[in-house]
Amino acid sequence: MKQIEGGVTAAKGFVAGGMYCGIRKNKSKPDLAMILSEKDCSAAAAYTSNLVKGAPILVCKKNLADGKARAVIVNSGNANTCNADGEEKAWQMCEIAGKALQVKPEDVIVASTGVIGQVLPIEPIAQAAPELAKRLSPEGSAMAAKAIMTTDTIEKQAAVEMEIGGKTVRLGGIAKGSGMIHPNMCTMLCFVTTDAVISPKVLDKALHAAIEDTFNMVSVDGDTSTNDTIAVLANGLAENPEIQEDTPEYAVFLEGLKDVCCRLSRMLAKDGEGATKLLVCKVSGGKTWEDARKVAKGVICSTLFKAAMFGADANWGRVLCAIGYSGAQVDIEKVDVSFASSAGSIEVCRMGAGVDFSEEKAKEILCQDEIDVLVTLRDGTYAAQAYGCDLTYDYVKINGDYRT
Repeated sequence: MKQIEGGVTAAKGFVAGGMYCGIRKNKSKPDLAMILSEKDCSAAAAYTSNLVKGAPILVCKKNLADGKARAVIVNSGNANTCNADGEEKAWQMCEIAGKALQVKPEDVIVASTGVIGQVLPIEPIAQAAPELAKRLSPEGSAMAAKAIMTTDTIEKQAAVEMEIGGKTVRLGGIAKGSGMIHPNMCTMLCFVTTDAVISPKVLDKALHAAIEDTFNMVSVDGDTSTNDTIAVLANGLAENPEIQEDTPEYAVFLEGLKDVCCRLSRMLAKDGEGATKLLVCKVSGGKTWEDARKVAKGVICSTLFKAAMFGADANWGRVLCAIGYSGAQVDIEKVDVSFASSAGSIEVCRMGAGVDFSEEKAKEILCQDEIDVLVTLRDGTYAAQAYGCDLTYDYVKINGDYRT
């Protein structure tokens, strides 16, 4: 497997694009994206666990009931959530995309992101869709990635190439997410495409396996969005032998899917609203996989710890505090903690107690833009990682006037 360029257009037979249609106030930012496969696809998706769900999710679930799709349409600037006409508008987006792309509307995946509770204007989408359909191209992944951004500062895309059954298979994705992100599937919008031959059932299994260690281990602010969706399309143009469950070929495909999801997850965390640092909590020695996950999440989600990382303060007590209330079965007197970055590493806690360390060296390490928090539990053999960011003044500024 190797990492390649191209995002959602890296795989054969996919085109994408984005443009400004008029939903955003800022005319310099695109706000409508489309993705299209030249043939029908196996499809799978996962959605937010929030009881309040955006109208597009309700429509997507209906459209993907048969495990098939061919196109995606997404708007930013308005989440189409908590509106009386929301489901009707989401279906209209499918019809608009279907007409513009000459596909059946029930084969369209629809998503929206932005402000909650404001009525979505459908007219700008209807007017722009035919032009956007003409602009779709094999080079359009970056523009599609830009069009789904809200408070994101960078577009997020990744792709891989691998060999399955003697054939070259490609898989790539785009994602958006900066705030209202917390590990409860799916934590943002993400669209993945592949030219692999794989059934909807096996694709769904691979998707849910991939997100457990990646998107479900991301937290920026503890808020689970209403519109979180990840969808995967597989058009089979690689012509590999069909991937079956629990085979070496499935393992290769899953590895590629996890690689793309992991890289997008890191991008989401690093681009958290107002963030200056990516935080990765790497836990080893867990009694169970779930215990290791709970510890990693607990540390990443700690508001006090996130604030300490913003100030480059090696306050390791906040790490132990978060572990203690994480719900994991842990013997605190066995826990070791270290901080690491491109500037080196430093041990700050051994067997549940502090050790002498250089505050100056610790500050140098914590002033870098990517920091690893290394936690050893000494209770077993299980490991997990979680991805987050520091908590800064700018997070409050961004969310203090997000709607206005």
